[in-house]
Amino acid sequence: MAEEDKLSKELEDEKAPVAKDIPPEIKKEIAKIKEKIEKFSKDVIKKFPFLLAIGLLPAIPSEEKDKEKKKPKLIIVFPDEKIKEVKKIEKEIDEIIKKQNLQIDFFTRAPSELWQTCFDGHFLDMEKIGMSYPLHDKGILSALRVATIHKNLVLSKFEKYVTSYVIAGSLVRGKATKTSDVDIYVVIDDTDVKRMPRFELKERLRAMIYSFAFEANEIAAAKNKLSPQIYILTEFWEAVKDANPVIFTFIRDGVPLYDRGAFMPWKLLLKMGKIKPSPEAIDNFMMLGEKMAKRVQTDLTRIATEDIYWGVITPSQAALMLYGLPPPTPLETIELMEKTFVDKEKLLEKKYITILDRIVRLYKDHEHGKIKEIKGKEIDELLTDASSYIARLKELVKQIEKHSGEKTILQIYDDSFSILRNILGNLAEEKIVEKFKSEFLEKGEMPPKNLDMLKEIIKAKQDYKKGKLSKHEVDKVRISGQNFIHSLTEYEQRKNLVLSEKTKFKVRVAGKEADLFILDDAYLVSPGKKEVWKINFKKKELEHVGIDELGEKLKNIPKQVELTPEKINDIKKILGKDIVFIF
Repeated sequence: MAEEDKLSKELEDEKAPVAKDIPPEIKKEIAKIKEKIEKFSKDVIKKFPFLLAIGLLPAIPSEEKDKEKKKPKLIIVFPDEKIKEVKKIEKEIDEIIKKQNLQIDFFTRAPSELWQTCFDGHFLDMEKIGMSYPLHDKGILSALRVATIHKNLVLSKFEKYVTSYVIAGSLVRGKATKTSDVDIYVVIDDTDVKRMPRFELKERLRAMIYSFAFEANEIAAAKNKLSPQIYILTEFWEAVKDANPVIFTFIRDGVPLYDRGAFMPWKLLLKMGKIKPSPEAIDNFMMLGEKMAKRVQTDLTRIATEDIYWGVITPSQAALMLYGLPPPTPLETIELMEKTFVDKEKLLEKKYITILDRIVRLYKDHEHGKIKEIKGKEIDELLTDASSYIARLKELVKQIEKHSGEKTILQIYDDSFSILRNILGNLAEEKIVEKFKSEFLEKGEMPPKNLDMLKEIIKAKQDYKKGKLSKHEVDKVRISGQNFIHSLTEYEQRKNLVLSEKTKFKVRVAGKEADLFILDDAYLVSPGKKEVWKINFKKKELEHVGIDELGEKLKNIPKQVELTPEKINDIKKILGKDIVFIF
């Protein structure tokens, strides 16, 4: 494979590197001196509560051969504003060490001194600090730890392509807390990549480096969330030439945790004033400033017209649909809102229609070019009115739901008792319930649950009159009512089927329609009267007969035909279960 394809190959290889946790040697050191060193840390913090961190440094490989001679070493980080007091701080810490008879060494650093370590290219020293065990930490050590782990993951995968790995943000400013985000910038050299488009390259790099960030957060067990920014070198250089303010800030304030000799020259050149925006970039920045006022005015006008307009129209349409009307057009909405909720139902005050009308008219005037721009004061008034309108609309929706629930309960009650009176007679409510028990339940015509549903409907009407019904209760009664009415309707249909004045029925047998005559026996006549079959109910069999026999039977038609469920079952047994009565 050609040299220029190696970065692409690394990206195609999805295997992620394995990050290392706290080195075993530091865990052993901690176990040996944990109790003593924690007491020391507490005493020091009590004396100097402003300290940012105290960390136990791991031994480095070069020290392994004579580690017996080495004392545990601590780093103590103090704020930059205390740098003049460092001698005094160190002296008093020495006294605490002697008093507690501890065999430890320590050194102090301010954040600015830590960053100078990076500027001087001593990245391994900084890595050692980043991997120290925190005895006390206000956020700087945990942030450095998660960044160091992430850096090592990135380097183990793309080391020869990483131009710079830089930290920035609150960590560099000395404002890091235990929950601060850690801003990092990774610049990847893409100058020799040829077989992969730059856009695809950057997206793949972003995905992999972001996955390393999640892994680093998990390994570090820190609350500091990594926020990586990924740049490819060709894109980064273009941004420098175009004087991108974000890139300038990044170069000015960033601290390299790893650099292959690119970042520090950029930083020094910027400090010397050698990196300057091109005349074209200056012109672009000036044009952006000139366009700002116009852009802001355009945005304000859009907010005052489109955003506020749809913000009141859409919920108004929803309220009308909830009431039961078909979705209106925006132009119909004002008139319908007024006719329905102000004039008819008296649920809404007229002033809210005035607000809606004003907002709609403003939108239409802007749409037709009558209004070009809207002042900030007018937008404030519109927002106040729109907020008031929406708040009132929420109350209106509750009123509609209550009103709709009341109508639903009354409709269910009226429909149920209309059918019951049609079956049982024009009786009072109490008598209807008693007769329902004797005629339906005691004779086994309906299951006991139907009586429960009837009582639920009666109680719902009583609760409605007292104003006690909730939306949930309305929904529950609506379902019970539908089931009850369905049961009554089925019963009424069965009753009408048992005693019918009809003798001729339309049926469908094996997918074909035919005429069925129910007399003493039943006769099935094929279309066109070509064939006639007799269904003998006594013998429970089908006989082929002529049209003349049916003609004789039809001369003496009974006034009322008894079509019982038993007869229907016999017909189904003889003709087949797929027979369907069309009536």
